Amino acid sequence: MIVTKIEAIGESLNSNDAYKVDFRYHNYTEMYDFLLGTSSRYPNLTSLHSIGKTAQNRDLWVMVVSSSPHKHMIGKPNVKYVANIHGNEVVGRELMLHLIHLLVTRYGEDNYITWLLDNTRIHILPSMNPDGFEISKEGDCEGTTGRANSRGYDLNRNFPDHFERVDSEVQLETKAIKEWISKTQFVLSGCFHGGALVANYPFDNISNRRSSSSKRQEPNISPDNDVFKHLSMVYSTSHTKMHRGESCSRRQPGFKNGITNGAEWYPLTGGMQDFNYIWNGCMEALITYLAEAHRGVQGFVIDEFGNPIERASVIVKGRDIKFSTTKYGEFWRILLPGNYTLQVSAEGYSPSEIDFTVIKQHPTRLNITLHRTNIRF
Repeated sequence: MIVTKIEAIGESLNSNDAYKVDFRYHNYTEMYDFLLGTSSRYPNLTSLHSIGKTAQNRDLWVMVVSSSPHKHMIGKPNVKYVANIHGNEVVGRELMLHLIHLLVTRYGEDNYITWLLDNTRIHILPSMNPDGFEISKEGDCEGTTGRANSRGYDLNRNFPDHFERVDSEVQLETKAIKEWISKTQFVLSGCFHGGALVANYPFDNISNRRSSSSKRQEPNISPDNDVFKHLSMVYSTSHTKMHRGESCSRRQPGFKNGITNGAEWYPLTGGMQDFNYIWNGCMEALITYLAEAHRGVQGFVIDEFGNPIERASVIVKGRDIKFSTTKYGEFWRILLPGNYTLQVSAEGYSPSEIDFTVIKQHPTRLNITLHRTNIRF
């Protein structure tokens, strides 16, 4: 069941005076102190760990918020938010701290948040580029100081690209994200940038790009364009201003409904969004978006003896982006209501095709059994 009501979120951001987040920018030490304090105060709802270090030896701290924060629960989807990829784009970083505060203080009081944490594991990386943040200058809205990491690399141009070769040296921060993603199968992701009020969805790049101009380009549509547009609209329409499509400044374009295809806005190579295969700024939108992980189809792939099959290939027919099962045989796929066919295969097993229907009210659950091609007794 997807809960749709959010109770008085705006009024509860700092409801606990003894534990609060001030509305200001927090440096690395202050951010860490808040995360550590939250972990100590709410040990049954949070787990704090580092996924790696920067060139200046700062940890990339991730906080897991859930009613089961310390270990994976079978059938419970993992979702993530990443902010402060560019060190001088800081609003998302502060939003993540306020989001963490909101989730832990309202659990058990707000029905929606309680349901969300009971059914989802939320991973939050408030700062992917803490080195860049530390040299950024408050009030400098036009400059680039702190945008790159401490070695001068733009981290959002440093990921493997689907359309072009990325020649830049892989940075420690990028490597940490890639390893994190490889170890945890995330059903839903969101990443935060600053400077425009828009929900931006894949693809960000295009093949055979001839121009790097910032002028509007042709969109590059992904196989899951319907889902990405839906997710963007969920976020935009839940935001108090984004859905109006208004520009933040005269030099920035407005966006219809507050959403855009990344490549249509401006193509970029090596972006994290395409590597993940979405964004910018408000609590209702942040919370509502996360529940979309519970839309579509989910289930297990097992053998004839009931054992889970790890790394089985799962494809929604007509969409050429495949995904794989976890070591527990789990899979998830966000889909809009409609009729679909699932193609499932694994080495040593006969492939299977399953027709299924997705409805709006709750996810479709499938348990798929594959049979070995050469059983010997």
